Amino acid sequence: MSRGTHHFPRRRFLDAFRWQVREWWRWCTQQVGLRIPRQVRLLQRLKTKPLMTEFSVKSTIISRYAFTTVACRMLNRGSEDQEVTFQMQIPAAAFITNFTVLLGDKVYQGEITEKEKRSGDKVKEKRNKTVEDNGEKGTETFRASVVLPSKDKAAFLLSYEELLQRRLGKYEHVVSVRPQQLVGRLTVEVTVMERPGIAELEVLGLQNSRQRGSGRGPDDSGPPPSTVINQNETFAKVVFKPTVVQQAKIAQNGILGDFIIRYDVNREQSIGDIQVLDGYFVHYFAPKDLPPLPKNVVFVLDSSASMVGTKLRQTKDALFTILHDLRPQDHFNIVGFSNRIKVWKDHLVSVTPNSIRDGKVYIHHMSPSGGTDINGALQRGIQLLNDYVAHNDIEDRSVSLVVFLTDGKPTVGETHTLKILNNTREAARGRVCIFTVGIGADVDFKLLEKLSLENCGLTRRVHEDHDARAQLIGFYDEIRTPLLSDIRVDYPRGLVERATRTLFPNYFNGSEIVIAGKLVDRTMDRLHVEVTASNSKKFVVLKKDVPVEPRKVGIDVPQSPRPRGRGQEEPNHLERLWSYLTLKELLSGWLQSIEEPEKERLRQEAQALAVNHHFLAPFTSMTLKSAPRTETPEAAYGMSSTPTATGPETMMQSLRGTHLQPGPAVKKPYNPRIKISKTSADGDPHFVVDFPLSNLTVCFNIDGEPGHILRLVSDHADSGVTVNGELIGAPAPPNGHKKQRTYFRTITILVNKPERSYLEITPSRVIVDGGDRLVLPCNQSTIVGRRGLEVSVSANANVTVSIQGTVAFVILLHLYKKPAPYQRNHLGFYIANSQGLSGNCHGLLGQFLKQEARLTGLSKSPAHPPVPEAGERSEAVLEVKGHQVPVVWKQRRIYNGEEQVDCWFARNNAASLIDGEYKDYLAAHPFDSETTFGPGPSRGL
Repeated sequence: MSRGTHHFPRRRFLDAFRWQVREWWRWCTQQVGLRIPRQVRLLQRLKTKPLMTEFSVKSTIISRYAFTTVACRMLNRGSEDQEVTFQMQIPAAAFITNFTVLLGDKVYQGEITEKEKRSGDKVKEKRNKTVEDNGEKGTETFRASVVLPSKDKAAFLLSYEELLQRRLGKYEHVVSVRPQQLVGRLTVEVTVMERPGIAELEVLGLQNSRQRGSGRGPDDSGPPPSTVINQNETFAKVVFKPTVVQQAKIAQNGILGDFIIRYDVNREQSIGDIQVLDGYFVHYFAPKDLPPLPKNVVFVLDSSASMVGTKLRQTKDALFTILHDLRPQDHFNIVGFSNRIKVWKDHLVSVTPNSIRDGKVYIHHMSPSGGTDINGALQRGIQLLNDYVAHNDIEDRSVSLVVFLTDGKPTVGETHTLKILNNTREAARGRVCIFTVGIGADVDFKLLEKLSLENCGLTRRVHEDHDARAQLIGFYDEIRTPLLSDIRVDYPRGLVERATRTLFPNYFNGSEIVIAGKLVDRTMDRLHVEVTASNSKKFVVLKKDVPVEPRKVGIDVPQSPRPRGRGQEEPNHLERLWSYLTLKELLSGWLQSIEEPEKERLRQEAQALAVNHHFLAPFTSMTLKSAPRTETPEAAYGMSSTPTATGPETMMQSLRGTHLQPGPAVKKPYNPRIKISKTSADGDPHFVVDFPLSNLTVCFNIDGEPGHILRLVSDHADSGVTVNGELIGAPAPPNGHKKQRTYFRTITILVNKPERSYLEITPSRVIVDGGDRLVLPCNQSTIVGRRGLEVSVSANANVTVSIQGTVAFVILLHLYKKPAPYQRNHLGFYIANSQGLSGNCHGLLGQFLKQEARLTGLSKSPAHPPVPEAGERSEAVLEVKGHQVPVVWKQRRIYNGEEQVDCWFARNNAASLIDGEYKDYLAAHPFDSETTFGPGPSRGL
């Protein structure tokens, strides 16, 4: 195919493209009637992103039950209304209980109501999809968005609750810290209150991995920076409060990761910990130091073609480790499956060095091929276990387990989900527990979840990444040591009602059984509890009469900001725990139920419970409704309390409409051609000082080093103002007398009155931190102000800082589109108003502001000396502050580019002009306010 026949030559193509662009632009300008200014076009492209000024999470854990509140403040810095989005990852096991939006002077509060029956299944599908797409272990993403008027603020308040599960001997509380941007005020505060006593509390390093590891040994080097832990026997408080610098070191994009706290509680070796409060009780049962039960386990491993590569290799590596972990009294077998079922042995074998070696060899030689016969593999694995138990006279009591690993969906044999579930349930008959592991993103996780749920097992998702082996081993660690089987917990029938599940097939070391219920008689003083279970060769019976203590004052349960209804008191934490567990069991029963009448009964019961206790569940939904605003909305609506939204699924709630009007816009854009005084430091840098009463202008240079911080204005003790400038280096232009140039890359301003504020100005952004931290881009015009401090940004031109109306600084932005090697984007500093600075003011510029100067040795006007002839120089002596300074007449253009400056130049880096030496004007850090001259505070902030 010739190039000329079927393709434009490159030049013809570019010419045609340019012509099309010109024609399109001509048409656009004809439509609007005006040519759009270049600056406006730039601002159209560079839209200011909404700023998150605060992100705080507060969790209160009482008796393993966690109340968590997330508060987020957003600011729309732009000149137009913008949609802002609040996003938070929450644990998949949690229920949202409240969600509130504060927008301007309006409050929108979540109200949980019943959902239409037909939409229940759709919501569940959406929830599962969210979990799969999210990619994080056991988390779901909550999202809410509002249209925020220009220059206005919004606050989002989200609350959720969860019961912490004990795994591998520890409770784990996870807080997602992913605000998506650096935040001026970021805080995570977790309080733990445990009556039996706190044991082994640890704070892990921030984690961003999709799934945490095996739990064997320490996970991380230690808590993240700025974490403070205060703890006594029954109480602990952990605070994580990183500065912006610390956040940036962890992640510049604001995705810091999971903040994780692990702990356990002290426990007695008997019937467990039973707590009673206001007619509700909870029973925690977690015995230890018992001899492990023998286990009969069949490993069913997917070896279909989709397992090729990393997935199969890491699965094999994990199984090698797991086989070595089997105990001598255990029995095992291995089943590989694709479109064919391949069994290692026709019966279970005992654990010996030889059998472990042979099993590893069999696994090693597995190769991926064919489809995925999930139904056939499960049937074969269960049959092996049933045959072993039936044909062997086993005196010991044992536990039969199937560990099932797959990465896909059923494609061979029986592929209908309901038939696979029915076949598995009929084969297992409650005597075999099935533990499923889904590997990768393509697995049918809902099927695996139901298989485990219906057959007394657990399910886990393992992501295909570098630590998949650790994830598999970690899952096996949870079930490696069964201690009890056939557990039954009994309470007096006439005294207890609505108790949660009391029958459990197995108890594994490091886990916990939790039961909650309601007491019929709140005045009873004792509760009888009886636990029966099988342990190895003996039958265990535990009995105890637990004293029922009256309600103690002193523990305040965090409450939602919703108004109390019907005159009822807010529930205690045990009632919340009971309602949480009951709802979880109703939803689990609904998921397993086959008969439609039973399924409908469970749905209605779960829905009523969720609405009554304000849980966002699959059968409830939440709508935001306008609520009255109080005088202190942040306190009333949950900035420090516990706030809720449609099950633990993703919710997108958009607030749009006429009731959300934009707030007042900025009345005047700042004029970039502001009149600038001569007193300045700009360029290389060149310092200019204006003495208006004497009609004199003096200039001097300072040859600093890159990285030096120069104190420009120092009046901290009196007016409370300090200005410092940090230098950046660049090569000198060719044929120049210098080796390098220096420019100001950062100007920092510390204002200490009436309240402390910090400003950091660079060519690209302005950071204002006076409690609420703002980051203003320099490419968009904006004005912000509070309590006498006003910061005005004129896009790509200048920044003006006004303090109490009596001090004003203008910082020019020098930007280059295509800078030469010796050019750097830099700043110029100009003092526009010094009225509010004191007579004690100092600094390279500040020391001259309240002074006068005069020249000697000239017969004519010192401000306009005669222009010297070629080769001559007009020289004089300047008297200022008691100094006699030789100066020479110079003409130069001021760096704002708008006016000529004629000045008397002090040579030798102004050595005889300024007080002290150059080193006396070096600051230790950008906000250093110490002064060498006159009174000043100690070095620091």
